[in-house]
Formats: sequence, C-alpha cells, structure tokens
Amino acid sequence: MNAWIAAAIATPLALLLACLSARARSRLPSVLAFAPLPALLAALLGSMDEPLRIGNARFALVFALDRPGAMLLGVAALLWMVAGLHARRYLIGRPDGGAFVATWLMALSGCVGVFLAADVVGFYFLLAVLSVGASGLVMQGQGAAALRAGAIYLGVALFAEAFLLAALILIVQASPSGNLMIADAAAALASSDTHRAALTLLIIGLGIKAGLVPLHFWMPLAYGAAPIPAAAVLGGAVVKASVLALIRFLPFDVSLPDVGVPLAGVGMFGALYGVAVGITQSNPKVVLAYSSVSQMGFVMALIGMGLATGNGSTPLIAAFYAAHHLLVKGTLFLAVDAVPKSTAWPVLLPAAIIALGLAGLPLTGGALTKDAAKGVLGDGTVGALAIASSVATALLMVHFLRRLAAGAQASGRLSWSWMLIAAACVVVPWWLFLATPIRSPSSALTLSGVWSSLWPVLLGGALAWAWARAGSAMPAVPAGDIGMALGGMERAGARIAVACEYGDALARRWQVASVVLLLIAAAFYWTLRV
Repeated sequence: MNAWIAAAIATPLALLLACLSARARSRLPSVLAFAPLPALLAALLGSMDEPLRIGNARFALVFALDRPGAMLLGVAALLWMVAGLHARRYLIGRPDGGAFVATWLMALSGCVGVFLAADVVGFYFLLAVLSVGASGLVMQGQGAAALRAGAIYLGVALFAEAFLLAALILIVQASPSGNLMIADAAAALASSDTHRAALTLLIIGLGIKAGLVPLHFWMPLAYGAAPIPAAAVLGGAVVKASVLALIRFLPFDVSLPDVGVPLAGVGMFGALYGVAVGITQSNPKVVLAYSSVSQMGFVMALIGMGLATGNGSTPLIAAFYAAHHLLVKGTLFLAVDAVPKSTAWPVLLPAAIIALGLAGLPLTGGALTKDAAKGVLGDGTVGALAIASSVATALLMVHFLRRLAAGAQASGRLSWSWMLIAAACVVVPWWLFLATPIRSPSSALTLSGVWSSLWPVLLGGALAWAWARAGSAMPAVPAGDIGMALGGMERAGARIAVACEYGDALARRWQVASVVLLLIAAAFYWTLRV
C-alpha cells in the first residue's frame, strides 16, 4: 500500500469527521494549513507504480499517482496550505467559523481525492463531494448574494454532473468487461461505437465545470461572492479537477479532429471572451474570475488541439499549463487581501510580475507554459489566436493591477506567507519544467524566444493604457453577464415551486388521495379489459 497516498486522503477526511464535535470544530482553524501537507508529500515522495486499493476483490476504490496528477496535486496542496493560513486569519472573531471549516475540509477532501482517483466510481463520488464543499465555501461570503451564488454554483455543478454521469456509463460500457479503471476505459474509448457520444457528453460536463463559455457565468458570481481564501482555492485548485479529468479520460494516442477542433474553437472563443468582459469589471476578484474564464478556455483549446492531432505530449503540457495557472491565480486572489494602503508596492510589484507571467512575460513560468503550448497549438489559425490571447491577457492583468491598487485597504497586511507563494509562482514552474520532460528550455531563452514572449505583453500593456484613458466612456457589464438571464428563470421556478407545494399539500389530504387511488384502480381495470 502507498502510505503517502493513504495519508493524503485520510488526513482531510479525518479532520472533516472531527467537525462533528463542536469543541473540535472550534479548534480546527489553526490546523487548516497543515491538512494538505500529506498531499504535498505524496506528490513529491509517492510511488507512481504502487496504487492504493480500498475494498476487496469484488469492488475496490483505487487511488494512484501519475505524472500530470502529481504535478497538479503538489501545486494544489501548496496553495491550499498558504490559503489555510489566510483562512485562519479570516476566521478570527467570526462566530460562524465552524461552517466555513467544515465546507473547507469537504472541498479539500474532494479536491485531493479527485486528483488521486484512478477508478470511475471513486472519481465521480469525490467530484460530487468537491462540488458540495465548494458551493458551501461560496455561501460563507456576506449576504444574500453569496447564498445565491452558492446555489447557482451547486445547481450548475449538478447539471454538469448529469452529462458526466451519462458519459461515464458509455465509457465503462465501451471498456472490456466493464472495467472501472479510468486508464483502461479511456484506452478502449476511441475504438468504441459510442465514442462520439461519450466524448461529447464528457466534454460538455467537464467543460461546464471548467467555466467554458457560454456556461461560465457561475464563475464570476461564485468567485466574487466567496471569501478571499475560498476564492483563492476555488479559482486556483478546484477548477483544475476538470482539466485533470479530461487529461485522463481523453484518448490522445489517436487523432479525433471531429471532436478536438470544435473544442479548440470554443476554448479560444472563451479565452478572448473572458478578457472582453473582464476589462469592464471594477471588483478585482471578479476581474480575476473572468481571467479564469479566459485561461481555462485556453487550456481547453490546448486539449482540443492535442485531441485533434493525436499529440501524445498534450496531457503533460496541459497539466503544466494548468499547474502554473493554479499557483498564480490563487496567489493573485490572496493578493487582494494582502495589499495595505500604506505600503502597497511590496505586494503590487511581485503581483505584477506573476500576473503578467500569465501573458508570457519572459523568464517567468508563463513564458515556459506558452512556449510548451506552441508545440501542440501549431502555427496556424489556433496558434495566431493563442498569440492574440496573450495580448488580451496582458491587457486584463494590467487592468487587474490597477483595480488592485485602487482597492488597497488600510486593514490589509503584508504577510510572509504571501511573499513565499509569490516567489513560488516563479520558482516552482521552472523546477517542474526542468524536472519533467516537457520541452527544452533553450527555445524560451534565446533572443528571438524572449522577444516573441515580450512583444505581446508590451502590446497588451499599451492597450491597457489606452483602455484606461477611455474607460469612463465604456459600458460596464454586470458580473455573470449572460447569466443575468437566470433572474427570470428563478422567478418562474419560484412560482412553479409554490404551485408544486400547493399540489403536494392537496394530494396528501385523505379525501383526495382516496379518490385518486380509486381512479387509478378503475383505469387499471379498464386497461386489463381492453
């Protein structure tokens, strides 16, 4: 048995069970930062050849490490640890801290479990645990807006999981003897008669969870309403579960352009759409949420092109890109809580470096991820759109930095933990790049490579300056944009719910129930006679 994997899963689950005790729950905020430590150690020290099996020969849940999973698990654990320190400070003096702690540990348990799950049943169950915990974290924000955002988050998650469940059933049916292992099921998927339907359902379900346009509206609503430590792990770690799932389920050893090309097109549209709406926002958390819409669209385009061309290096490159975004986006969310008005520059300067790194600023992890992605995206239309998305990302990140500086608070505190994870945003991607056979770093270090990374950032900065000059005349788009249409649906749903409640109360009266029973019996008798 792989003890590191067992510890990674058991630790947050044990702490979650401890929440049943009110006394223990009151003391748990101080250990939130240590709960992900076994997951970090599992990513660094766990064996990739020794899975963990929980169960018996008839049925067992299986957990294992692979290279993309270890990469994302380790970086996610690092973010969860630092966010746990910020969560502890957030909970000081709050009487409702117990609910925050319980939902935090539920989301952490689901996140770690999904990154390690090697069988279909365990993956789907832990993804549901993650969805419930994440929606609960959103509801820990302030006021009715947080409750509404959390309800929308959970509703969209359940909607996505319905598509996902149908896809998993088709995938398991396509595997030899109904094998429940993800790797075996994915290997048999490409040659099955139902592969097109299964892949479509899988991409729809996981694409919704990844914030793929047009079903992305839950993301700005949830991230904007959630407490900052919760928004950091939601925008950084939780949303990457769908990326890792696609990496594991999709068959990259064969070329499937009929599925991959549409996914790449929708992803690139989302990459640009997220920026177009994000630059109209004033709340830095919402700006970051639309940045996540954009970046997740880019990752989906990367996966789509890898699937279209049958590029076997896509899983590792996509995981590397997602790991960098995970670390940077979580750190930028935490920066919203770490910028004191009196000494803003010690936070703004490193925040600017890692934020522009998302656009490919030379020598940052973002430059490495962009360079690695070129091998999958190619030099055609998608490659040109990828360059345009780098320009757009630089524009959005400069806009975010301006909103971050404008929103600096006197109560903000510069913390050593934030400075450490900001440094990790530069160091960790380089370490991953050099330790993993992704691509030679020489292409990113040549003069032409540096310039190809730099000019989109400079152009994006120039566009941001022009946007700031004309910003007062630009219309503001409400957070959630097309999701605002849900307001009418919510009102109609409320009326339907009231009608159903009235009908249920009426049907439970014994007089009505007796008459209905007699009518059913008469109809059954008439059917038999005919």
